[in-house]
Amino acid sequence: MTPKEFFEFAKSHGAEMVDLKFTDLLGTWQHCSFPVEVWDEDTFVEGVGFDGSSIRGWQGIHMSDMLAVPDPSTTVIDPFFKEPTLSVIANIVDPVSKEPYSRDPRHIAKKGIDYMKQLGIATECLIGPEPEFFIFDEVRFDQTTNMGFYQIDSVEGAWNTNRIEEPNLGYKPGYKGGYFPVSPTDTYHDLRSEMSREMKKVGIVVEAHHHEVGTGGQAEIDMKYDNLLKMADHFMWYKYIVKNVAKRAGKTVTFMPKPIFEDNGSGMHTHFSLWKDGQPLFAGEKYAGLSQLALYSIGGLLKHAPAILAFAAPTINSYRRLVPGFEAPVNLVMSARNRSAAVRIPMYHSNPKAKRFEFRCPDPSGNAYLTWTAMLMAVLDGIENKIDPGDPLDRDIYDMTVTELAKYPKVPESLEKALDALEEDHEFLIKGGVITEDVIKTWIDYKRKNEVKEIMLRPHPYEFFLYYDN
Repeated sequence: MTPKEFFEFAKSHGAEMVDLKFTDLLGTWQHCSFPVEVWDEDTFVEGVGFDGSSIRGWQGIHMSDMLAVPDPSTTVIDPFFKEPTLSVIANIVDPVSKEPYSRDPRHIAKKGIDYMKQLGIATECLIGPEPEFFIFDEVRFDQTTNMGFYQIDSVEGAWNTNRIEEPNLGYKPGYKGGYFPVSPTDTYHDLRSEMSREMKKVGIVVEAHHHEVGTGGQAEIDMKYDNLLKMADHFMWYKYIVKNVAKRAGKTVTFMPKPIFEDNGSGMHTHFSLWKDGQPLFAGEKYAGLSQLALYSIGGLLKHAPAILAFAAPTINSYRRLVPGFEAPVNLVMSARNRSAAVRIPMYHSNPKAKRFEFRCPDPSGNAYLTWTAMLMAVLDGIENKIDPGDPLDRDIYDMTVTELAKYPKVPESLEKALDALEEDHEFLIKGGVITEDVIKTWIDYKRKNEVKEIMLRPHPYEFFLYYDN
């Protein structure tokens, strides 16, 4: 869509307002709305001003002026405003230099794609994410000087089998019992379908939706794969739509990786493949039907996985999910079909165009632009340096001894250790100026100051069980 077509689109839909959206460093949409008539075609070149010092991880107050330049190709009708409203995603520009802003996540993703093309390795990076989330009826939490608590509730919660519901009919998915049940146990089919329909309105192709393993309303809606930048844009819409549809139904959604104790957390298994000039590059005659280039790709991903997880599993809560004993993978190895490995090669299809690998460690709490760009940069490093992915893990890990498992590298045990890994291993990310040293330092400093340190200062409720009467 061109700027001229943008205004024609607005007129044809009777839209009098335009909502401008962009993503902050941590991966949350920000927005500002304008009457359509105050924009003209020059707006798509000059942009609109805003205060960059009020956006997390961006400018200092002494350099706060920034420009948001709308990308007309992203224009759709926002499905949640009362009156027809255009929605358009912006790229961020420095008002003095007129250069793209180095901390704009969307710009970083563009640079990663450009770098891939410059190397001549591939012309397209395809991403197929599987975000999981929980649908709750209520959430309450607080932290004060003398109190700290959280409480969640769900009509589907296994803990509510004894609740007075006048009547309680007992259809509650059990702990780890929520995978693929039909109604009446699955009470959220219609809500997930409504979410899927809203996604379709903004151009997202939904492949499937279903109840997930966890009790308490865990869900998954899968999008059809697309190129990295477009899929990252889609993922921003995905979160926005899921939350707003839930709120409209009197529910609340969280993408927090581990909100429920003693049950599965929410991941975002990410399917990844490279193509060149319309041809898939990952199909071949090597292990699990992969090409040698695909194996090198996996080698790079596994080598740099601890650093990548600073973006791909970017919260303290992420490491409540990445623990041994649950379905979430902690072993940095590859495997065909084995879901306990960090990298799985799906074996559903023999078509070369379907050949890909699945990175199972990421979760949906982070910034998709940064997560998938970091994955791409690790893959490119693996191809350039011919990194061996090592032997596959094709056994059931629950049948293996501690000694046998000890030889396989593991994911970091905490966000703090993932940040340490990123600090020590980021040369692969700064190649081609894709993710700058400034962005990496800003990310690490923000996470350490605002998350790691703040959690360290606060007593945990379970500490009272452990230590109060010592």
